[in-house]
Parts: sequence; structure tokens; C-alpha cells
Amino acid sequence: MATPKQLESTFVVTDPDFVAQTIDVTDTIWADLDTMYGDFKGRTLISSFAFSEDWPTWEMHPAGDEFVCLLDGDVNMTLALRDGDKTVRLSEPGAFVIVPKGVWHTASPYRPTRMLFVTPGEGTENREVPIRESV
Repeated sequence: MATPKQLESTFVVTDPDFVAQTIDVTDTIWADLDTMYGDFKGRTLISSFAFSEDWPTWEMHPAGDEFVCLLDGDVNMTLALRDGDKTVRLSEPGAFVIVPKGVWHTASPYRPTRMLFVTPGEGTENREVPIRESV
């Protein structure tokens, strides 16, 4: 019988045939993923993160849409769409947004927040969020 695991301590990676493998979350998780899966071609990462500060980066996934679901908290997800930024507030557990393939996005929580991510990992890019000057 399978032993239950927690997404906060164990991520799941699926391969192109949807075979799932677990990987322990450690201080070296991102390097471990790079070592184990290289460019992440055809793979999906299922993960959960808790955060209480604005994300310091925007991210973008060119290989497919990302599913982002609120587990706890209250957060604005900002998507940089062609016709301008769109902010989606997720304030109830179970609320989710689909981030379209190739769309840059970032998050700003109102309070400590925990989210579930199903991410097509191949080619993921990150860039810093510009510092906004106060008026």
C-alpha cells in the first residue's frame, strides 16, 4: 500500500507517459530537478508553496498552460497579457486560475498563502519584478 506524502515536503514529476515520480523537497530542490530531469522536456511538476511576500520574479512557461490553485490565504495573481496586465484575486480555498502558455505572471499575497501548482516545466523562464517607485 502507498504511504501518504505531503506536497510541502515531496513534489511530484510526471513524464510524457504520465508516470509519476516523487522527489523530496530540500534546500537543493531546483538543482536536484535540473540534475534528474535536465530540460524537463515533456514533464510536469506538481508542487505546493507557502509564501507571505510578493514574488520577487515573474515567471513564464512556454511548454503549456499552468494550473494554479489556492489552498489557503488570499492572493492576487497578475498575468501580463498582450492587452495589458490582468489581476485575478484568489481569496477562497479551491479558487484557481489557468495561466496560459507563454504568459508572464507573478503573485502578491494579502496574507500568508499556500498554493498548488501544476506546471509544464520545460523552458520555464524567470525575470525580476521591477521595483516600483513610491509616489
